[in-house]
Amino acid sequence: MTIFRSTGRKLLMPYLTGFVTDDWTDHLRAFADAGADAIEVGLPFSDPTLDGATVQEANEAALARGATASAILAELARLAADLPPLVISTYANLALRLAPADLAAAGIAGLIVPDLPLDEIDQLDGIDLALLVAPSTPDGRLAEICRRSRGFVYAVSVMGTTGERTELAATATALVERIRPVTTLPVLVGFGVSTPGHAAEAARSADGVIVGAAVLRRVLDGATPSEIGAYLAKMRLALD
Repeated sequence: MTIFRSTGRKLLMPYLTGFVTDDWTDHLRAFADAGADAIEVGLPFSDPTLDGATVQEANEAALARGATASAILAELARLAADLPPLVISTYANLALRLAPADLAAAGIAGLIVPDLPLDEIDQLDGIDLALLVAPSTPDGRLAEICRRSRGFVYAVSVMGTTGERTELAATATALVERIRPVTTLPVLVGFGVSTPGHAAEAARSADGVIVGAAVLRRVLDGATPSEIGAYLAKMRLALD
């Protein structure tokens, strides 16, 4: 699976929950205009156990708007040609009902399923999975996760749920250094990347960053697509 085009620069992948606002697709366009290398789109789930308050709020807002996986994929299919590569994230209960053909038709390049154990990923045969590594992952398990990941390796910067943080956890750099020897895939740091400074710090060791809760918080607070684009443009500048 090829998610990231060869640009020679550090990678920026912002996240948005599908249907979180009425103008959610305009935000995706703003991500692209701000220099995103890929976009992670969340399929709302009623019990997002690994996500913090902001993503949970976004899930609730999207579901209240009638969000469904099929509706989100239909919108993405309409837009995919004008956007950077798209990665879907959701939970196993929903992911196991997704058909690879439906994802391909929507232009989806990859899938993230944070609650699916490594030993059970074969249940999603035919769908390329980018897998997560946490600071607590033992070395042997870490190597196996990296071997079976596709597209990139998701380095979870800190133990806990998603959410904005005032500082980038020191465990982020240490984790990337453990991942490097066992994969040639890009390594992206996520969970708590909230400011341009965080992005620049993470990119000293990693290949790029995933920015989720910080984007969603602004969207939920009423930021316009142009305002979100300006925020991500600062992330892009910090990475460059």
